[in-house]
Amino acid sequence: MHPDPASPVRPYAVTGGRTAPKVKLAMEALVSSATAEHREFSHITPEYKAISQLCRQVRSVAEVSALLRIPLGVVRVLIADMAAEGLVRVHQPQLDAGRPDVNLLERVLSGLRRL
Repeated sequence: MHPDPASPVRPYAVTGGRTAPKVKLAMEALVSSATAEHREFSHITPEYKAISQLCRQVRSVAEVSALLRIPLGVVRVLIADMAAEGLVRVHQPQLDAGRPDVNLLERVLSGLRRL
């Protein structure tokens, strides 16, 4: 479900011109869909629908951006908005003394290898 690359809509128009999310989101934060597959999507944007469907499998914010070909800043805003509406769950990485968790690094490496 990629947005139409020839679409005349500028990416930041999707966010109403906002460039910063309401909540800080790390690009390695994991996102999962909080909606059931049968949920009615007629009232939400195509971007919300695409993110929700993509995140039926847990994905990082960076993966969502790359797979949907939407700029990272836009995806951060959209995911933060979706989390506020209960459409997705966000699992922020926990840093221990400023260092990332080894399990997180292993998951990122595994994800990179799958690309």
